[in-house]
Amino acid sequence: MSTPTPAEALGPVVTAIDHVGFAVRDLDEAVAFYGRAFGLPLLHEEVNEEQGVREAMVGIGDSAIQLLAPLRPDSPIGKFLERNGEGIQQVAFRVSDIDVAADRLRAAGLRLLYDVPKRGTADSRVNFVHPKDCGGVLVELVEPAAGAHH
Repeated sequence: MSTPTPAEALGPVVTAIDHVGFAVRDLDEAVAFYGRAFGLPLLHEEVNEEQGVREAMVGIGDSAIQLLAPLRPDSPIGKFLERNGEGIQQVAFRVSDIDVAADRLRAAGLRLLYDVPKRGTADSRVNFVHPKDCGGVLVELVEPAAGAHH
């Protein structure tokens, strides 16, 4: 039996691009910019202490841009900004079942950053595929909370 490719492994469990995450230095300024320049509405805003970010979801059709500002310099977003400056930090794939997605990806030889999913935006469950396994792109897996939608 051969090892499945990542595409075969994820099959129908990936349902959409959930959002694209942008690292920003000033969340309020970024929300105002995307609203003013593109007419994008603020859908949700919260602080995630565990991840060390203040974040906002800005809607685009059935998807969103996630704006991420660090709470502290040693957070993942703080380190990203120090290394790279502002810009795209990750692409998030919406999944129907994050546990199935993680199992399939691991079976295909990909590394996930967490052993078990963590709490993400609006009580979603999230995990990340190591960027070295995805051509340098940090891919987030997002299982939205029951009843949640953009």
